[in-house]
Amino acid sequence: MRNTAKITTAVLAAGALTFGLTACGSDKDSASSDTSGPLVVAASPTPHAEILNFVKKNLAKKAGLDLEVKEFTDYVTPNTATEDGSVGANYFQNQPYLDDFNKKNGTHIVPVVTVHLEPLGLYSHKVKSADALKSRATIAVPNDSVNEARALKLLAANGLITLKDGAGNEATPADIAKNPKNLKFKELEAAQTPRSLDDVDAAVINGNYAIEADLKPAKDALVLESAKNNPYGNFLAVKKGNEDDPRVKKLAELLTSPEVKKFIQDNYAGSVIPSF
Repeated sequence: MRNTAKITTAVLAAGALTFGLTACGSDKDSASSDTSGPLVVAASPTPHAEILNFVKKNLAKKAGLDLEVKEFTDYVTPNTATEDGSVGANYFQNQPYLDDFNKKNGTHIVPVVTVHLEPLGLYSHKVKSADALKSRATIAVPNDSVNEARALKLLAANGLITLKDGAGNEATPADIAKNPKNLKFKELEAAQTPRSLDDVDAAVINGNYAIEADLKPAKDALVLESAKNNPYGNFLAVKKGNEDDPRVKKLAELLTSPEVKKFIQDNYAGSVIPSF
């Protein structure tokens, strides 16, 4: 699954609106309006699509669910496709990201059930510990507002920077109050951060992209987000009004089943943590 051919993130993001416009015909009806058809779910390849494909292969048929999984490598298209009905649901995001996305794009996506947490981590090909970062080191961070703020909070929690009082889920480097190492920040699309590791001193990488890059968050991260009281759990989401779709309800039950919990625990060794 990790070697699945990828659609270029930039192309996906740029084509998100086109994707929505071209999907307004029969595809829309089959994905969301016709509850007798397959439930099409947009997902990031790892671990979301892997978890969904486990459900599809091992649990869905017995439960009477016809499940189709569509993989996307960006954080935009799954929501625009869910909004326009090209897919019936998505599984890739957390609540702060969704709140920000809905606000900025006028979409109406809502969570259904939280499935797992992917701890955000700081990685490097050049140093073995966060303390070893030199003065004026460059750190790559995701450039979307929620994940950038999350990255800065991770650095702050580990003493590398101090954020201004009140810096919230839209914090940027401008909200840094103290920066004792004079760290520099390179803002990149989240999917690009693993590829930057040879060009920067360190990078803050989302869990799913770290795993796709064959990084092991629980082992390779210099510092790793704590799971305790963490608001960044990833959930199954739909367009508002589709929460009662019987296919969605059935998938929600399967995604929070003991079989899925065991699959997550057995396959991700702490890099992905069940939230149920």
